[in-house]
Amino acid sequence: QILPVAHTKIHPDQKLGESVQQLLLAKIAVYLMTFLIVTVAWAAHVRLFQVIELIDDVVALLNLACMMIITFLPYTFSLMASFPEVPFGIFLFSVCAVVIGLIQAVIVVYGFYHPHLLNQQIQVSENQNFYKHHILKIILRGPILCFLAAIFSFFFIPLSYVLLGLVIVFPHLTRFITWCKTKIVGQRDEEEEHHRLETFTFYLSEPLSKERVEAFSDGVYAIVATLLILDICEDNVPDPRGVEEKFHGSLLEALSEYGPNYLAYFGSFVTIGLLWFVHHSLFLYVTKATRLMGLLNILSLAFIGGLPLAYQLTSEFAEKTHNEIEAIQVSCVITFFASIFQFAIWTTALLHERETLHPFARYGGKEHAFMFAKLALYPCVSLGAFFLTCLLSEFSTAIFHLMQIVIPFAFLALRIFVRISLTVIKSVMSLSRRKVVLLEEEEACLSPTETPS
Repeated sequence: QILPVAHTKIHPDQKLGESVQQLLLAKIAVYLMTFLIVTVAWAAHVRLFQVIELIDDVVALLNLACMMIITFLPYTFSLMASFPEVPFGIFLFSVCAVVIGLIQAVIVVYGFYHPHLLNQQIQVSENQNFYKHHILKIILRGPILCFLAAIFSFFFIPLSYVLLGLVIVFPHLTRFITWCKTKIVGQRDEEEEHHRLETFTFYLSEPLSKERVEAFSDGVYAIVATLLILDICEDNVPDPRGVEEKFHGSLLEALSEYGPNYLAYFGSFVTIGLLWFVHHSLFLYVTKATRLMGLLNILSLAFIGGLPLAYQLTSEFAEKTHNEIEAIQVSCVITFFASIFQFAIWTTALLHERETLHPFARYGGKEHAFMFAKLALYPCVSLGAFFLTCLLSEFSTAIFHLMQIVIPFAFLALRIFVRISLTVIKSVMSLSRRKVVLLEEEEACLSPTETPS
């Protein structure tokens, strides 16, 4: 999904501020919206196969057709991002979303027609018709909104974007309205039964398992890292004729011109790798993912997907463009939001630490301080680099490269630094306690002498 944004060509003499306003902002907004819609489709797919547990040839072929349409979505997004005012792009995207929903609905109907494919608890249930109608009602909400978006794309494009945005928030909005009704009216017996029967639906606001969240996240990190090397292979291989004519057949001399591109690649890959490392470390201590943690994780992954854009911008440093400061600041902003949402996942987990965190990572646990420092490192460094480039614009490139070099070593030294800091804090606290004890002893010694007088 990020490729149309990352491959936005900016002329070396063109100011990045103008380009962002004219090209990147619209593309980034469309990217974020379509990325979140794809995550909704992924969540629906996971929920669907919690109901359909066994797969025969028909389900496998239908699912393959669904996957084919999903893999076509980035092309439709490219059309939307490149031609935001032309209705065909949003129409094609919406039609693909409708087809995906219809295929999933067919899988549901087929599964209930062959009950041996269903979840064991649904098979023995007396409410199979309720399950089927309830699942179909939920699964067709998104496609109905996308169908309306496809129709309105030819009349009023902004309304189409609003309807697509509603696909993202509708499950959460529905659950919020239900919660408000429960608080105001109270939960009746029928609603309790209804809520019990929702257990095996793919109701999109229900929290997914920790393992599914990790698997999806690892997939996003792997794809983003792969996109970086694809850009290297595509844009940084010299033309054989040019090597022969310009560099007299010296391939090494020809490759030296791409040095900044390789530096940007390794720096971007290290950033992705370390952010994945932090994500892995975080979920190593997470025992259960809540709805809010899942939403924050998706937002973090959306900005992780923007790192190829950061690579494209910083790989142009060799051209000495007017855009170095802006490119660095965009890269810092992307890295900051990708990491601050990880920190927000940690903070959210601490609010319900007995349910969501391993004892070692809770308040007072032996890994709590280390995890706090690990998750806070990237937000602090990227934010610091952003403001330093604002204040010291002449050294912006040096500051950015220094940040990329220092952070890996900072991760290596982080545990030692945390231990030293904790030792110093404990020493200061023990000294202050000792002073308090001495003062109390002095007061106790003086009080008998003062009492007779």
